[in-house]
Amino acid sequence: MKKDISRIIGKYSSNNKGPLLFVTAGIHGNEPSGIIALEKVFTELSVAKPEIKGTIVGVSGNNEALNKEVRFIDEDLNRTWTKQNIEDHITDTNEKEEMFSIIEVLNNYPASEYTKRYFLDCHTTSSDSLPYASVQDVHDNDSWAHHFPTHIIRGFSDIVYGTTDGYMSRQGLTGFVLEAGQHDDQNSIINHEGTIWIALQEACDLDLNKLSKFPESVTKLQKQKRNQKTFEIEYRHGIEDNDTFSMEPGYKNFQQIKKGELLAYHNGKPITSEWDANIFMPLYQKQGNDGFFVVKEV
Repeated sequence: MKKDISRIIGKYSSNNKGPLLFVTAGIHGNEPSGIIALEKVFTELSVAKPEIKGTIVGVSGNNEALNKEVRFIDEDLNRTWTKQNIEDHITDTNEKEEMFSIIEVLNNYPASEYTKRYFLDCHTTSSDSLPYASVQDVHDNDSWAHHFPTHIIRGFSDIVYGTTDGYMSRQGLTGFVLEAGQHDDQNSIINHEGTIWIALQEACDLDLNKLSKFPESVTKLQKQKRNQKTFEIEYRHGIEDNDTFSMEPGYKNFQQIKKGELLAYHNGKPITSEWDANIFMPLYQKQGNDGFFVVKEV
């Protein structure tokens, strides 16, 4: 993005009692799609000035990495949100400092001031993908995610610790991660924008017809509804920092895989599928500790 990004991308309220919608974007610096979508949403809200209940706040994630257009500076910001890091106030990396800055913003919107608190964490993927909601299966996260038209994945934050959404859920917020598509795909911006509008409709009673025009992003995203499926994670293939790993080319999120199929090479050894299932988040970038996941439809 190569510009100075404010921590608060935008805030909007009609000063009516209601919920908080806390939207984070750019937790990974090579994923600017959510930032752009939030800017579009707040621009429209400032022009149309529709009535809503409660408040929406848009917050940027890893600003240093966003400015340098890299996934992270020292470590993955989506793995730093551990109880120990937070309780001991560890600030030995850029990402932990960014994390505490985001927490400070959230603390300005305490649960006592809202009827409910929702979160949405905006991400994109290194491989081509349909949009999907990644849900930690606690509170009412799963039922909330079913208000949205995308595929739903359960269990990511239950096996990968230190995620942003895991922290939000521990604080009592209801929500999910929206993986909107491939990093550089313009449709990812559309999917993020559409999801934010639907969240405003469902949480804050926004009448989408009161905007300058009904959002085209919502119309496009709602077409996913008829094909919506829910998946659960069966397996994670982890990578250590000094390992060599390469996926076989061409895999897309939710693509079916068969037992015995060659999936990747890890430290020179072939990795073959032990499942008749679906592949999820195949790694096609240099940074990251998750080689791929295997998911099965519920």
